[in-house]
Amino acid sequence: MTLPFDSVTKTGVLLPLFHETCEKGFNNGDNPTTIVNTFFEKYQARRNKQSQINLLFRFIQYIERQVVLFDAIEDASFSIVNNMEGVGTLRNLKGTAKAEGKIEDLKEFLEEFKVRIVLTAHPTQFYPGSVLGIITNLTEAIKKNDLNGINDLFGQLGKTPFFKHKKPTPYQEAKSLMWYLENVFYKTFGDIYNYIQTNIYDDGKKHNDIINIGFWPGGDRDGNPFVKPETTLKVAKKLKKSILKKYYQDLRDLRKKLTFRGVEERIIRLETIMYDYSINLKTKKAISAKELRAELLDIRDIIVEQHQSLYVSEINNLINRVHLFEYRFASLDIRQDSRIHHSVFTTVIDRLIATGKSSFPENYHDLSETEQIEILSKATDDIGDLDTFEDEMVRNTLKTIAIIKDIQKSNGERGANRYIISNNQTALNVMQLFAMLKMVAFKDDLTVDVAPLFETIPDLENAPGVMEQLYQNPEYIAHLRARGSKQHIMLGFSDGTKDGGYLMANWGIYKAKELLTEMSRKYDITVIFFDGRGGPPARGGGKTHNFYSSLGPTIEDKEVQITIQGQTVSSNFGTNDSSQYNLEQLISSGIKNRIDGEKNRLSDEDRTVMNDLAETSYETYKDFKSHAMFIPYLERMSTLKYYAKTNIGSRPSKRGTSDKLVFSDLRAIPFVGSWSQLKQNVPGFYGVGTALKVYEDNGEWNKVENLYNNSKFFKTLLENSMMSLTKSFFDLTKYMSDDKEFGEFWNIIFEEYQITKRLLLKLTGYSELMENEPSGKASIEVRESIVLPLLTIQQYALKKVQEFEKAGVPNDDPDKLIYEKIVTRSLFGNINASRNSA
Repeated sequence: MTLPFDSVTKTGVLLPLFHETCEKGFNNGDNPTTIVNTFFEKYQARRNKQSQINLLFRFIQYIERQVVLFDAIEDASFSIVNNMEGVGTLRNLKGTAKAEGKIEDLKEFLEEFKVRIVLTAHPTQFYPGSVLGIITNLTEAIKKNDLNGINDLFGQLGKTPFFKHKKPTPYQEAKSLMWYLENVFYKTFGDIYNYIQTNIYDDGKKHNDIINIGFWPGGDRDGNPFVKPETTLKVAKKLKKSILKKYYQDLRDLRKKLTFRGVEERIIRLETIMYDYSINLKTKKAISAKELRAELLDIRDIIVEQHQSLYVSEINNLINRVHLFEYRFASLDIRQDSRIHHSVFTTVIDRLIATGKSSFPENYHDLSETEQIEILSKATDDIGDLDTFEDEMVRNTLKTIAIIKDIQKSNGERGANRYIISNNQTALNVMQLFAMLKMVAFKDDLTVDVAPLFETIPDLENAPGVMEQLYQNPEYIAHLRARGSKQHIMLGFSDGTKDGGYLMANWGIYKAKELLTEMSRKYDITVIFFDGRGGPPARGGGKTHNFYSSLGPTIEDKEVQITIQGQTVSSNFGTNDSSQYNLEQLISSGIKNRIDGEKNRLSDEDRTVMNDLAETSYETYKDFKSHAMFIPYLERMSTLKYYAKTNIGSRPSKRGTSDKLVFSDLRAIPFVGSWSQLKQNVPGFYGVGTALKVYEDNGEWNKVENLYNNSKFFKTLLENSMMSLTKSFFDLTKYMSDDKEFGEFWNIIFEEYQITKRLLLKLTGYSELMENEPSGKASIEVRESIVLPLLTIQQYALKKVQEFEKAGVPNDDPDKLIYEKIVTRSLFGNINASRNSA
């Protein structure tokens, strides 16, 4: 309120009055239009229409910055709210293992277990890099009670724009995510590894890297026409330059300390090499990551032997970071849709057959899938000059494969060694890529893991059969043996939830993992599951570590791999404290699952109940999805179509090119995000209440209680669903219940919300939602309170737009455009405040 900007003081004084008007209005059952009009009549009667609009925009800007302030306050207090040495932390793990005489077991587990978090290119991060920097500085200033610094940062915040006037390029997207690599993960990954090496192994030797990071921006081509092969190469170069720069900075700091004979000149030499190399990747002075590590180890030996081990821990820290990150910083995943691969592959085969010298028979396209797979597994044809293909998609897909080889030469094999096939349905989808990789670049030495992504409920059910077909192929299994007998499989919560609803998506993935584990073990393959868990509870987010500690012995658990995206990156990994805490929780979840394995095994009776609940909720959700008003409601009553206007991501908000909204084209993020903006959070609870009610109505409630008490997996699902319910606020859209067209549909949603809430409280014995998570509940309450005026403004503007559309007002009408702009601008603060809603 004291910032030296025009009108801010007026905004700061008026916003509490507007907030109070919103609270009282919703308590009285008023709709958002009435609330906004009441406020202007009561407090600002002299304002003209233009002045009112201006004030609403200022409210939006002010609330956005209030959210930033609360983010910084929460970040500053993270280590107070969360016990950094409590359950699930490495210190606690070590203490427990020591007390129980199980230190050797813990060491053994840590030698084979890994956690990989994968930063995805999904467009839900509404904070630009400049604002992330302010949040970091603000957090530090709050920790120190530096009021002058806080005031300056508020001033900077007031002047820093939150939104972009045009979409970022995929490269810009990648650069903004690299902020976390440079400012958070470089430190926390190193610190965690240092702790394990020093306090658990206590031998100073190189061990399993335990934590590593994956990266999608620049490599994820699925549905993003703007990701070109050149983009992938450019991002890989930037990743390498970023890590070299971090090594240079560490060497520069070491140089000030290691001023000893026989050491100083060697450190200066390395510092110079890293400086030159980080500027020019083609410098002749370059050394490999292996050579850098060997030189540092040599220097360490001299310090130990001749200089009383002075600063040995500092040089150890750098050695460990070189071990963790090498020259890649993060592993760049490549991803493309199986339908694109099929189209590209068909073009390639047709050309090869036309030459008359191909190993592919002329009738290849008429052969059965089994016969085609047989040919593909042995394909050795040379595709020739890639630039001679006329079709850009064909050219780019093939060039991307060639570029993977280039990245491996530059950044090391792990710089880019996994290719994910989205919408994977058959073994043929995998073998087409397998053949293309070999024919384009890898010939007899395929140093790339092919990872099918199974997303929809039918695809999950078919997955074990698909994998067995692949395991039975001699060439494919030989490839897996050469890759350490490991098979990467990605499972997608995003489209699973969109396709099958909350319970079925989670249970479908659980069952698929069990069957895939069994199938893989049968062929002596360790399956590595990679979960597209995203951020919100609806898409597998929420309390992720609880989920991984509850899987039981029937699911392979050598690695935890999950996607992290959008606000979940900044909320769970945005600071050193939160990043370290959440990474340690993930590591310990794997250990907990190993220890509790048999306890987490589902009994036959519990499995039957779980299956039954999932099936009922699936049918309920399918009926809801096929309701005549489902698509129109999303299209006209939600913020769905405004996501594309936010310019937060490089990717189009839907897959197809049709002007008409087709459900299958709809991306999961705008889909889930739109329900979140409506404060209805349908994907996180719909069908759960109806499924539970069947047991209540049949007098079999005790069966659900037994499942809840016996199964940590089921308990975690319901706790995450409770979070979705807690973030719902139906009073906001209650006015829709009287709408002639959409009233019935709104009431269906509200009824399911009420049933789910009532039965979850009954099952848990809580008097209110999230009763067992007071800090999480309190955080949500404060955040929801901050954005209440913002949500009210958004609904007010949406209603105006709907009125214009009903009246047939043209799309370019200035008044209509201004209200559409209000809707779009209000998305930012709402999403940022939710922290895990899209």
